Amino acid sequence: MERRDKRKEDELRPVKIEKDYLKDSEGSCLIKVGKTKIICSATVEERVPYFLRNEKTGWITATYNMLPRSSHERIPREKTSGRTYEIQRLIGRTLRSISNLEGFSGFTITVDCDVLQADGGTRTASITGGYIALYDAVQWMLQNGLIEYSPLREFVAAVSVGIVNGVPILDLTYKEDSIAEVDMSIAMTESLGLVEIQGTGEKRPFTKDEFEIMLELATKGIKQLIEIQKQVLFLQIA
Repeated sequence: MERRDKRKEDELRPVKIEKDYLKDSEGSCLIKVGKTKIICSATVEERVPYFLRNEKTGWITATYNMLPRSSHERIPREKTSGRTYEIQRLIGRTLRSISNLEGFSGFTITVDCDVLQADGGTRTASITGGYIALYDAVQWMLQNGLIEYSPLREFVAAVSVGIVNGVPILDLTYKEDSIAEVDMSIAMTESLGLVEIQGTGEKRPFTKDEFEIMLELATKGIKQLIEIQKQVLFLQIA
């Protein structure tokens, strides 16, 4: 299958991450995945949700918003849809999955993901960029003596896969997503542990063999994304 942007079926769009994008945030980045652009910022607050007030733990939560002209049509401000709630819960769950919450007891880290421009894969790019913002916020806490060790156990990233015109492909654009027979988002850790799989047979059921092919594509893409994360954070790539 020939893709509009000439990519191979197993090829990511160009990914660029600019760290420290916001001067006042404890952690932030601008992530660009193809034409999708998202600002991810992390805020540290000395508080926890009410349901954790008697527990010796911290909390990580997330918000997700699309700016009014991030899409083809204007999106009204401050209108939180079911889709928005679903995506921000996904981001929060994914970032908590690789964190030892007891390591920053009494603190909440909020990761805000604001979509400047959407061209497919906004939820997965929010997770990949959100990890950068979270990592930097944790480093800020260490530098300021708020915690004694990093509670982050490993890297995590996410990517979309799907089936278009009968062909499994990696990292769908909006146009590819809109005609996909199968659409799936996969979040995975550096050790290849699966955090979340959200997949739907949009136009037909998909087979186990097709799922395994898509999982292989996602694994390849996430390995590359984590290498990019490490380069951005000045860590040595193994």
